[in-house]
Formats: sequence, C-alpha cells, structure tokens
Amino acid sequence: MNTRFLLFSLLFLTSSILLAQAEEEIEIKTETGMLKGTLLVPEGQGEFPVVLIIAGSGPTDRNGNNAMMTNNSLKMLAEGFLENGIASLRFDKRGVGASAGAMTAEEDLRFETYIEDAQAWSTQLKADPRFDELIIMGHSEGSLLGMIAANSAKADKFISVAGVGRPAADILREQLSPQPPAVTAMTDPIITTLEQGQTVDSINPMLNSLFRPSVQPYLISWFKYNPTEEIAKLNCPVLVLQGTTDIQVKVKDAEMLVNANPEAEKVILEGMNHVLKEAPIDRMENIESYNNPSLPLMDGLIPAIVSFINMK
Repeated sequence: MNTRFLLFSLLFLTSSILLAQAEEEIEIKTETGMLKGTLLVPEGQGEFPVVLIIAGSGPTDRNGNNAMMTNNSLKMLAEGFLENGIASLRFDKRGVGASAGAMTAEEDLRFETYIEDAQAWSTQLKADPRFDELIIMGHSEGSLLGMIAANSAKADKFISVAGVGRPAADILREQLSPQPPAVTAMTDPIITTLEQGQTVDSINPMLNSLFRPSVQPYLISWFKYNPTEEIAKLNCPVLVLQGTTDIQVKVKDAEMLVNANPEAEKVILEGMNHVLKEAPIDRMENIESYNNPSLPLMDGLIPAIVSFINMK
C-alpha cells in the first residue's frame, strides 16, 4: 500500500474519531416543540469559551445548508474552533432538520421567535460549568438576531459574519430595484405600509411569494430592527467580518456596523464570498461554491476569529 495514502487515511480516521468523541447532541424545549443542535467540546478538563453559531435566513440547518445548497460552512467553522480549543453550538432553526417539529404556523411566526430561540440557547450555554465565556456569532441575517440576543444575554463577545448594516426593508427595496417599474410600483407601497406596522389586504397574486397575508406579520416584526442601532447597544467586544466577493452583502454593510460601534474590530477578507469560501466576483462562478462542501473555508477566516476570541 502507498505509504503516503496510508498516512493520510490514518490521519483522517483519527480526526473523525476525535470529532465523534467531541460531539454532543443537545436540545431545548420551546412552546411548539424541541430545537436540536450539535455541541462540540474540546478534550480535557477546565473551562472553555463557547461560540453560539446562528445561521442566516431561510430554511438553513446547523451546518449552513438547505435543500438548494450544501456547503457545510457552519460545520467547518465549528470544527475549526474545536481544533483551536474552542467549544461551539450550532443548531437547526425551527422548522428545519431535527428541529422541524418546532415550527409555528406561518401567520404566528415573528422575528422575535428566532431571537427568543437564540436567547434560550444562550441561557443553556451560560449555565454549563464547562464554559467560562459565551461568544455569539451570527452569519448573514443571523448577525442581526445575534446582536440582539447578545445584548439581552449579556454575551462576553459578539461576532458578525457577512451581516447587513441596513434595515431589511431597505435591502428588499434594493433587491427589487432591477425589476420593471410596473413591479416596483406595486412593491414599494407595500413595503412602506409594512414598515409602518400595518398589513396590506389586497396583494397581486404574482407577489404572493413575498407578501402573502400570512407572512406579513413576520415582515413587520423584522422591518422594525435596524442593525446599526442594535450593534450600537452592545457593550462587549465586537468583531465584524466581511468578504470582498460576497454578492449578497457588501463591504459597505460592514463599514456601517463598525461606524455604529466604533470600538468594534473590522476584518475584511479579500476574495471571500457569502458562504465563507474563496470565490471570484463573477456571479455564476461565485454561486458554484454555494454547493461545494469539499471547498475549504477562506484562508484567514478561522485565525481571525480565534484571535478575537482569545483576546483578553
């Protein structure tokens, strides 16, 4: 047998065994069902810092994947933390994966529902004697959820990864702006009405995927939060991470967050996209990485986060 291949196989096997030993499946009870996640804890005695990893928008599972893409970005983050002596918890959002049974009816779902989930996980981690420091990290939409939860949970540190700096209503307007004027003429008044906290009764059927009556209460609850206002409330150390080839969130968003919290540390990674992989700015090539679980995380990402977590 090839000696190099044998050595690689042994290293892979050893790594897999250690990872399996470090994994714990944990859960919390909510009014609508159980939320479930994976806790990774380094070997050894003593207390460890622990990172609560909050996924972004949509039906995203604990590994950063959904039905349309598999990139394992959040799983890779957790494993990278483990290799550096840092514990982590990542979880399936309600309605997704092993947390599917905890989903509420769509008309009852609010942005605060996800905030409360993050707060509940934070409470559980802070009560665990193995951990001496709680770091909340949110990716994409999870950044806004995370900064609100970090404030209420009195987290020791907060990390925003590819987090937006503008209210969701502004982002939605921007995303719809390339549409024909006839479309934006219908959507702009709806967004404005929802921003004012009011629902819209008459919706053109072609807009149901965005503004159907059952989802409007959620949009109203989401639109009222401004990321720059929320991050300004944090008194703990803050790290804002952003990639230059992210086609969903821009470097200007990171700058807005840092300007709102001048004590925050900013790290811009050249060539990192929204799923934390190295990718070109070309849209089609960039999106290919969204469904490539073998592609490693961007060089420098884990070291930047570990350095921040270990900062005293």
